[in-house]
Amino acid sequence: MTGKVKINLEYIINCSPKVLYNRLSTASGLTEWFADDVRVRGKRYTFIWDGSEQTAEMTLHKENRLVRFNWIDDEDTYFEFKITRDELTGDVSLLITDFAEEDEQDETRDLWNTQVSDLKHVLGS
Repeated sequence: MTGKVKINLEYIINCSPKVLYNRLSTASGLTEWFADDVRVRGKRYTFIWDGSEQTAEMTLHKENRLVRFNWIDDEDTYFEFKITRDELTGDVSLLITDFAEEDEQDETRDLWNTQVSDLKHVLGS
């Protein structure tokens, strides 16, 4: 993981953890907001953006709570979606963990902000 910095982001999502989990863990759900197309073979997910492909393996998942994908071509890095619900307010949060080069942190945050905006739009949140 040389030169990569861990980035943690949090977003309030106005929907149930079950509905959100479906958008984070299935090919059809991820295609709605995350990538142009997603192909799944077993635990391997191939994400397609503008004709280029990247493959990741789903290495961790807990229904309605957590999904982690480890990149195949960069085994030390992953991206993770964690769903939490505030005990007091009932707010559902999406916590995203990702990695970026030191000088690409702002771009990575901006990209996630755009992606999550698309996700909220799809969810009507």
